[in-house]
Amino acid sequence: MKKIRWLLWFPLLALAAALAHAQALQPVTTVEGVSEYRLPNGLRVLTVPDPSIDTVTIHLTVLVGSRHESYGEKGMAHLLEHLLFKDSSKFQNIKQELTRRGARYNGTTAYDRTTYFETLPASEENLDWAISLEADRLVGGRVAKSDLDSEMTVVRNEFEMGENNPGSVLFARMQRLAFSWHNYGNTIIGARSDIESVPIDRLQAFYRTWYQPDNAVLIIGGRFEPQKALAMVAKHFGAIPRPARKLPALYTAEPTQDGERSVTLRRVGDTPVVAAMYRIPAGSDAEYAAIDVLVHALGNAPSGRLHRALVQKGLAASVWAGESALHDPGYAHFGARLAKDAPIGPARDALIATLEGLARDPIRAEEIERARIAQLKEYENVLSDSRALVRWLAEFAAMGDWRLFYLSRDRMEKVTTEEVQRVAAKYLKGENRVLGTFIPTDKPDRAEIPPRPDSDAMLSGYKGREDVAQGEAFDPSPQNIDQRLIRRELPNGIRLALLPKKTRGGRVLASLSLYWGDETSKMNRATACDMAGAMLMRGTKKHTRAQLRDAFDKLNANVSVGVGSASVDTKRAQLADVMRLVAEVLREPAYPSNEFEELRRAALNRAESKLSDPAAIADERLERHLAPYPRGHWLEHRTTQERIADLKAVTLDEAKGCYGDLVGATGAIFSAVGDFDPDAVTKLVEDLFGDWKNPVPYKRIASRHFDRPALTEEVRTPDKANATLRAGLNIALRDDHPDFPALVLGSYLLGGNSAARLPLRVREKEGLSYSTYAFFSASSLDPTATFGVEAIFAPENKKRVESAIQEELKRALDAGFTESEFENAKRGLLESRRIARAQDGTLLGRIANYAYLGRTFAWDIDFEKRIQALTPAQVRDALHRHIDPARLSVMKAGDFR
Repeated sequence: MKKIRWLLWFPLLALAAALAHAQALQPVTTVEGVSEYRLPNGLRVLTVPDPSIDTVTIHLTVLVGSRHESYGEKGMAHLLEHLLFKDSSKFQNIKQELTRRGARYNGTTAYDRTTYFETLPASEENLDWAISLEADRLVGGRVAKSDLDSEMTVVRNEFEMGENNPGSVLFARMQRLAFSWHNYGNTIIGARSDIESVPIDRLQAFYRTWYQPDNAVLIIGGRFEPQKALAMVAKHFGAIPRPARKLPALYTAEPTQDGERSVTLRRVGDTPVVAAMYRIPAGSDAEYAAIDVLVHALGNAPSGRLHRALVQKGLAASVWAGESALHDPGYAHFGARLAKDAPIGPARDALIATLEGLARDPIRAEEIERARIAQLKEYENVLSDSRALVRWLAEFAAMGDWRLFYLSRDRMEKVTTEEVQRVAAKYLKGENRVLGTFIPTDKPDRAEIPPRPDSDAMLSGYKGREDVAQGEAFDPSPQNIDQRLIRRELPNGIRLALLPKKTRGGRVLASLSLYWGDETSKMNRATACDMAGAMLMRGTKKHTRAQLRDAFDKLNANVSVGVGSASVDTKRAQLADVMRLVAEVLREPAYPSNEFEELRRAALNRAESKLSDPAAIADERLERHLAPYPRGHWLEHRTTQERIADLKAVTLDEAKGCYGDLVGATGAIFSAVGDFDPDAVTKLVEDLFGDWKNPVPYKRIASRHFDRPALTEEVRTPDKANATLRAGLNIALRDDHPDFPALVLGSYLLGGNSAARLPLRVREKEGLSYSTYAFFSASSLDPTATFGVEAIFAPENKKRVESAIQEELKRALDAGFTESEFENAKRGLLESRRIARAQDGTLLGRIANYAYLGRTFAWDIDFEKRIQALTPAQVRDALHRHIDPARLSVMKAGDFR
């Protein structure tokens, strides 16, 4: 009895200690289930509990970005983000530690903030570990000269990757003109000279100044016990003292623009671009909701004004519109991508006339309502997905206060046509534009940008609405999934795989997979069938393309439909109506000729934009070498020039012919995951698709194994700052081969995670590449598998990258892997599979695939047991049997001068 009393005392003492820590966190406010707390050292903490998922996300936002950089420091915030994935005072090799725990992680830098986040399987141990990591990373990062030397070249390679895209370069030039003084005129990734030359002491000083608890927001989302999580935060972050320094005050304000500004970019490329940028208020401004609606109404396809004025009239292949909700007054950005040889003048004139012509042709109420519904749907989708909500709250915190997310939604609901027309006249004007030529005028008509409003005053007493409905605590183990999965078959052969479960906000994901045709009937029809699928959402016999988009928006549904599949993301109450509309799209396409020509122009534009792209060229060369299917075969890898020729030659009748001759629902598979009634869904699928039969029987087209010799090719792509390497090898096996688990784990060890051999050598140690990895994939039906390696790099580093890859492959095949390296990778791979099953979208895809293969999740159980039982010697031997570096085919593309 005495021993029992002692055992009871230990948890009581632990609880008392936790409560003592938690008392340091003072509650601030709660809005719609999101609660804010604050530590005495200034750290703000948000909790976003969601028991319906089996993961927990820890999201640290440091309120520093490119806006806070001084002269000579351009790109410092982003460079520092990279270095803080190295070592800290208590954690060595942070990426490897995250990978070992199967975490999905990343860091991002923006104008106003830098974020670090990781999603792990939900457990108190993982949560405590991740919180302690972020606390130590906040103030205990090593930020060493040796790490800067290696990582600088990685960041420079990332910079060079952006330099390959003329559209990105043009945007940066326009940004510089729009903001002559404010740091929003600088790119987030920075200036090449500053990236290459930044002194380590300045970087360390920048880190010590901004990386402090009074300048950070910690958000915890997913499945966790809030009080225990707060105790962990108090334990790890509460020990950090409040800094003595005061945060630097940023006081530079961009003066009002007093005339049109323009820039012309001349570089190697394939498709012209015209664009316009206008300065607008800060994201927290009361006018911002109306600006948001205006931008959507102008840029939406197919009903937006820009699409109708440029794309439908054949002046451009595609258009875009967007705006940035920033801490300080920011910008709206509009543009059009033209066909390769299209004249620029008419498109530029139409772009400006559409944007600045709203006084002559005022915005209409139906345009505003359509845009407003679409934007509100985005808010609703975020509220139904706690992972997305965590990300959005971080962005609004950087804007000024996380509660602005809810206030912005409220403002969006109240936007009127008059408000939108007013902001259009106020900001979309020539003297606030970056584009075109300078025109002198005696009467300047300038756009006065209001200062950033006081967020505290606006949000004083704000409470929001009722909490979003919570989902159930779902166990993503293969055993539980198999136990809860409902499998049915309809009279016409449609198979259903249904996994009902309570989800946050009543969300449900569904997919319909169609199987049709055979090798003979699909010969020489790839382009026609592609166009047939892309045309489905462009109009039915009852609804135009714009009407379909509006209908799906009103139903709060994200839908994708093609001749091979349809996917749906909606809520329980709307599922039946959404599926009826999807059935109309699939079964009653109108195939309007004007939409076909518009689609062709867009497809040609996408293909032409790849003609000089190093990554596209290397991919194309390697795929054609490794899989030389004959011309016209359904599995053929066509060149870009062949795709362009096929697009120019294909007709609307050929697209209709593919659909009419081949497509039906015989033997289709319908899968769903989320909040729905299985019996009601079964009846709905039978009513909608039960009588839709294939015109001809379906026969699967088998993939072929090609025993190809090693081939090395090099293609020069002038004026491209970033080069690409693609290497590959065919292997004759399926995923039921005895060596399959060992090859999966072996490729993961070689290059399947950031701590693997290839990225560790090429990126982390030598700083030669932003992205280097290896992969292995095998068919479940045919003896066709592929091992490959991919890397991007500066062209002058080509030999060093190739040598490093070859040396690491040889070292792994000769010496194998260390015990700790092997065990960490095994654990990371298995944990990542668990996390994948906890993501409804990934789980839905696996359920559908297993239904097609006739598999259950017992396959996962067996596969993961085989992974767990592997030894380093078995993995090395399997790699030896199937992978010979001398047989790798290697394609390189870049400006190798």
